[in-house]
Amino acid sequence: MRARIVAGNWKSNGRQAFVEAYATDLKAALAQKPAGGVTVMVAPPDVYLSALKAALEGAPVELGAQNCSATAEGAYTGEVTAGMLADQGVRYVIIGHSERRSYYGETDEVVRAKLAQAFAAGCVPVLCVGETLEEREAGQAEAVCKRQLSVLEGLVPEGAEVVIAYEPVWAIGTGKTATSEQAQAMHAQLRAALGSLGLPADRIPILYGGSVKADNAASLFAGEDVDGALVGGASLEVESFACIIAALSERT
Repeated sequence: MRARIVAGNWKSNGRQAFVEAYATDLKAALAQKPAGGVTVMVAPPDVYLSALKAALEGAPVELGAQNCSATAEGAYTGEVTAGMLADQGVRYVIIGHSERRSYYGETDEVVRAKLAQAFAAGCVPVLCVGETLEEREAGQAEAVCKRQLSVLEGLVPEGAEVVIAYEPVWAIGTGKTATSEQAQAMHAQLRAALGSLGLPADRIPILYGGSVKADNAASLFAGEDVDGALVGGASLEVESFACIIAALSERT
């Protein structure tokens, strides 16, 4: 059985007071309504990882990072390595998010190098793939996502875990969301592509991301190949985030 995961990506949001209040509210929400077999992960900005870890002590929440360096330790000013993240208790690392690709020019080669570093550190990478609106309208959505997914070929160590997040670029932070049918169709194609890469496709969770909210989560989770969500803006609101977790937990 594949893991079911709801992951929160804070992006560049949050301050110390927010971290403490958020942790208090999330612990209370999960105590009131346990996640029920759903892995909950929260990825704050790196500077708040330690604070969030301390504030969430005892709660069933995994710590995630939003990025990692493509290099190991060394003379790389400003870089945070996967090993450093693991040392802080980080289990999951988001890699290849469309904002990293578009704003910072990360290529598939850079994404592959970051994946290698995450695996080497014992972290679980959350590899993001997704097409732009122009690529979808040109009928290239599947080809683009498969190309982005192919960076895993020959890279995943035996027994290592990996998570895929399908995030159509046109649905990230726009208020637009793929229909449940569109999400399921792409997830099924990605699962088939994972199998063609020689990976254990039936055991790899594939999450949907892109304007996931409390009011659309249940319909998105209806797809048999949709194993959870990578949540952006809604993850900053504990009530909304808890509702998304509950929607996945209640899926039969």
